[in-house]
Amino acid sequence: METSVENENLIVHYTFKCTMNNCESEEIVEAANIAMSNLLPTKSRSLYDIAYNRFKKWCAEKNVQVYSENVLLAYFSENAKNYKSSTLWAQYSMVKSCLIIYDNIDISKFPKLIAFLKRTGDGYQAKKSEIDRFLSSADDKEFLMIKVGLILGIAGACRTDELVNLTVDDIEDVGYSLNVKIPNTKTKIPRIFVVTDVGNMLELFRKYLSLRPPHVKHKRLFLYYKAGNCSSQPVGKNTMGKIPSVVASYLKLPDVACYTGHCLRRSSATLLADAGVDITTIKRHAGWKSTTVAEGYVENSIENKTKIANQVLVGTTTSAITKTVNVSENNIPFNINFENCTNVTFNLNVNK
Repeated sequence: METSVENENLIVHYTFKCTMNNCESEEIVEAANIAMSNLLPTKSRSLYDIAYNRFKKWCAEKNVQVYSENVLLAYFSENAKNYKSSTLWAQYSMVKSCLIIYDNIDISKFPKLIAFLKRTGDGYQAKKSEIDRFLSSADDKEFLMIKVGLILGIAGACRTDELVNLTVDDIEDVGYSLNVKIPNTKTKIPRIFVVTDVGNMLELFRKYLSLRPPHVKHKRLFLYYKAGNCSSQPVGKNTMGKIPSVVASYLKLPDVACYTGHCLRRSSATLLADAGVDITTIKRHAGWKSTTVAEGYVENSIENKTKIANQVLVGTTTSAITKTVNVSENNIPFNINFENCTNVTFNLNVNK
């Protein structure tokens, strides 16, 4: 079976054919061919074909014969110069679907390509100051569910579907912290993280949980929330994925549409990297199998880049130095001077 799409004076013929073996009749083969032709979404099929057509044209111009991971990296790296992260992900999704159908190639198994696409959106992550500002200033009557999703999402580097499927049984409130388990259907070994009593985070969680209607039959944690009340309907993936954009909109940040559901996971990794956490810990915390993505966050960490800059340009490091000074009423220093310092923490212990 053949079909063709014309775009920008280029015609690409897509040919896909099920071969018949001794156990398959012509009727089965024809039915399989028809099914394959309908795998793309009907309404947006033209967009998928255009994205695939553009990729094929680029490959023809570069004399590409094999669609390897390096080829895809080069293609999307070139596109990253002109498109935002959200657009790149949309193009990737459409090209991926077409390559599976027309060429039997699954680019979702290209780890370096996925890592590159994730890093193109590194500019869109929440800063700790922005998170704190939203949690303290946004009205609970309107944003309580969003706040709880933000807290758990960043604390646990959670994927959108992990938050959607989180149940009340997965969270243990031990008084001074929340112990959260993220189930893993493949390994059966849950990923565990803790939310400590920082600010009013535990108070917000308990307030939201207290609004849960008693007649709810399921155990999903996140329920639709409006005007200070929870319904029995669980929150879906689309609503959960919009949490970062809702926060960005409230804070009046630029490019609100670029704050996708993945920003929670990305922000968590970035905050850890900025705090100097090692790759192994970040990888374990977020549940990544490969170190490629975790390495990207450490490499792109502003704090890490600052440390390197100090080592190269000034000859200093940001290693911790502890200095204890005993001060009495009769021995109070007038001046304490610090030079070439960043991220300095003063701990004052007053003994009366």
